[in-house]
Amino acid sequence: MTNNSTNYGSLAKQLVALIEDEVEPITIFSNISSLLYSNLPNVNWLGFYFIKNEELLLGPFQGQPACSHLKLESGVCGDAVTQRNLINVEDVYEYPNHIFCDSNSKSEIVLPIFVDNMIIGVLDIDAPTIHRFNKNDEANLQNIVELIEQKLTEIDLSIMTDVSINYIKK
Repeated sequence: MTNNSTNYGSLAKQLVALIEDEVEPITIFSNISSLLYSNLPNVNWLGFYFIKNEELLLGPFQGQPACSHLKLESGVCGDAVTQRNLINVEDVYEYPNHIFCDSNSKSEIVLPIFVDNMIIGVLDIDAPTIHRFNKNDEANLQNIVELIEQKLTEIDLSIMTDVSINYIKK
């Protein structure tokens, strides 16, 4: 059995320290993807997708090359956006409408990111084993996303408007 133990308290502190003085959104998301990927065991892909022109556009990530455009009406990421809720898929082969960007991924967790009550994108994490993410991961990753959301309310996201971010009202 693979050890999936993560010290989320320490990880949250590292995240806050990493982004507290940064104001560039692309830099923030790039460093967050690296920090999380480096500290979450048994994960084979981790990154962000941002809403643009009624689709999800690939943002900063760690892992193998990924699908760069995802339709909002399909896949786990699209479902997390349309349902505006965290989705934890224990076995991607049993998830209807799953998009296979990497055949090595067996489970996935996706968390929507909100700014000013509008969704801007998702944090997507894949693992090479089924049942990788549990309720503890869900709660702690949601806390991580809330820290990210707080930071995003403090900075100017307009630099990303032309690049990758559009909003969908909550």
